[in-house]
Amino acid sequence: MTAANKALLQIHFCVVLWGFTAILGKLITLPALALVWWRMTFVVAVLALLPRVWRAVRALPRRTMLIFAAIGVVVALHWLTFYGAIKLANASVAATCMAVGPIFMALVEPWVVKRRLEPRELLIGVAAVPGVVLVVGGTPAGMRPGIVVGILSTFLVAIFGSLNKRYVEHADPLAMTGIELAAGTVFLTLVAIALPQAGFDLPIPGARDATLLAVLAIGCTLVPFALSLVALRHTSAFSAQLAVSLEPVYAIVLAVVLLGEQRELDTAFYLGVAIILATVLAHALMRGGDRSATPAARAAPSHGSAAREGPP
Repeated sequence: MTAANKALLQIHFCVVLWGFTAILGKLITLPALALVWWRMTFVVAVLALLPRVWRAVRALPRRTMLIFAAIGVVVALHWLTFYGAIKLANASVAATCMAVGPIFMALVEPWVVKRRLEPRELLIGVAAVPGVVLVVGGTPAGMRPGIVVGILSTFLVAIFGSLNKRYVEHADPLAMTGIELAAGTVFLTLVAIALPQAGFDLPIPGARDATLLAVLAIGCTLVPFALSLVALRHTSAFSAQLAVSLEPVYAIVLAVVLLGEQRELDTAFYLGVAIILATVLAHALMRGGDRSATPAARAAPSHGSAAREGPP
């Protein structure tokens, strides 16, 4: 098995784990900001126990640490808007919004990593739009704000994913994760302090919420977060984002089984899923026919790095 194929398998494993994040976000009763703050705090606390992380952090130049900290703020905003979309709509709608990621990634990644725009990537990304429209077209009017917030969340994924792709070679993945999430935690803490009148507070979770947060932090955050940073050194951010387009499929199936959200699904939903899967397959076939260069070289010829951090 080639390094690129192994990396794609690892990414798909991460996507399965990420499929549970929307479910857990729906089950946890905390508001979005508190949910994200506790999620990040759990992960940072675990990473702080690892000597490897401290050694890697101490070896980093200050400028690199500041770059990762800035990326961490974008990560925090992505998670905040993702779980905000879940609270405003439901798990299925919020997860489905992630499927527009290839469009944003096709536009953002070339600009961030200094490579030329690939028209076929943009074309495939645009091809997913009808699928997204069909999937969310039957959403009740009261959930439409959740769609808007979910699309914003997906745009933030493209930004921090492309930035991670550019800078991932500069640090140990776990150290990079620790710095980003620590910075995100600090940022959300400041938001909660500055805007309490907007309902941004940090309540202490009960026993049930704390257990679900622990599962979310370790099984659906730390493990896939770090694994994706390692695996995605061998593939492009856009290829990974197309794989992540399968997350709505996993998340919605889980929502049907665990949350009973099948009442919101109809024929248009399944047709939309089919279109999304078709775009993923089309991109895989294109990549299979282009063997003249390694995925990393094709993704970022001017920097020689290829990585993307995971979504929700």
